[in-house]
Amino acid sequence: MLPTRFFDRTSPPHIVSLVSIAGLSALTMNIFLPSLPAMAKDLAVDYDRVQILVSGYIAMTALVQLIIGPLSDRYGRRPVMLGALAILLAASLVCMTATSIEVLTVARMAQTAVVAGLVLSRAIIRDMVPVEEAASMIGYVTMGMTLVPMLGPTVGGLLSDAFGWRANFAAIAIAGFLVLVLVRSDLGETNRQKSSSFTAQFRAWPGLLASGRFWAFTLAATFTSGAFFAFLGGAPFVGGTLMGMTPSVLGLQFMFIASGYIAGNFLSGRYARRAGIEAMMLIGGGVALAGASLPILFFSQDLTTSLAFFAPQIIVGFGNGLSLPSANAGIVSVRPELAGSASGLGGAITMGGGAFVSWLASAILSVETGAMPLLLVMFACCVLALLAIGWLWLQRHISVGATR
Repeated sequence: MLPTRFFDRTSPPHIVSLVSIAGLSALTMNIFLPSLPAMAKDLAVDYDRVQILVSGYIAMTALVQLIIGPLSDRYGRRPVMLGALAILLAASLVCMTATSIEVLTVARMAQTAVVAGLVLSRAIIRDMVPVEEAASMIGYVTMGMTLVPMLGPTVGGLLSDAFGWRANFAAIAIAGFLVLVLVRSDLGETNRQKSSSFTAQFRAWPGLLASGRFWAFTLAATFTSGAFFAFLGGAPFVGGTLMGMTPSVLGLQFMFIASGYIAGNFLSGRYARRAGIEAMMLIGGGVALAGASLPILFFSQDLTTSLAFFAPQIIVGFGNGLSLPSANAGIVSVRPELAGSASGLGGAITMGGGAFVSWLASAILSVETGAMPLLLVMFACCVLALLAIGWLWLQRHISVGATR
């Protein structure tokens, strides 16, 4: 592992900086979720119009990641991250002052530049350490990162109740400025093997896309996180509309899935190197499936309380926390020399799938259907994640058998 010195831009970044850039990306995605019903009312639009700020944002991050990875492989991690933060600040100021859903949507899409924090934190870690240690370090970074979005919806709900929904975007702007100062002072360049051209990275994609292991890791990450994205898309409607929660009370409910996620990431950081990334993915997938099954069981027995819906999400989050760091480490380790491009391409596929699932979860919900459609989508995502992990194991055993 390369030595790090805090606030020394000539050395690799401190883990605090990695947590900050990844956490800011997560915060930008979810801080305003409890405010969606209030935003729809203030802007005089239907709920599905403001929900695009979630599903559309996720879809846009998929496109942005296709560019961020190759850009960082060509020009370096540091300049790309600094540019992304500058775009975030400008877009957040527009969101704060937007008076129409159209302007707000355009500015919200521009905020997706901050997804560079997720892409580059993984690529930087892979620059610094080997694969098994990368899974462990990604787990620790994600664990620290999750503290931010775990509190994000809660803080966002309180801000919305006290000052209105625009205060959420003011909070993003302030956080973005502080992270920009930190990155400028601490994030040293870790890409020591810059690609010769930007287009060369895109020409490398067929090699990644032809790899069965790349697809297995990516699909496992896509469906594992799909359960979470479905929750993001549907939970505001379930809590705010079906259960009549205020933004501040609804924001507190997001702590269930986030606290489980941080606990899973902690254990992933402790044991991924020892157990191996495939074993961690399999265990995490099984735990998430168990968590997704519980609320379906409760609701089928007419136990339709908020606790029956939200509390089991802690198990889903725990399973995701066990599995996702290893899946992400696998994605960037199929072709280590293309860690940035692999992170971006894998992340784009994951986010694209997440955008669809988020949209689907919100589109099929209504007062008449209740929460059950959302629960079934989450359950299906967990099943598909396990199938992708099984495919990964099958490929490894076939490969081992072929070498004997």
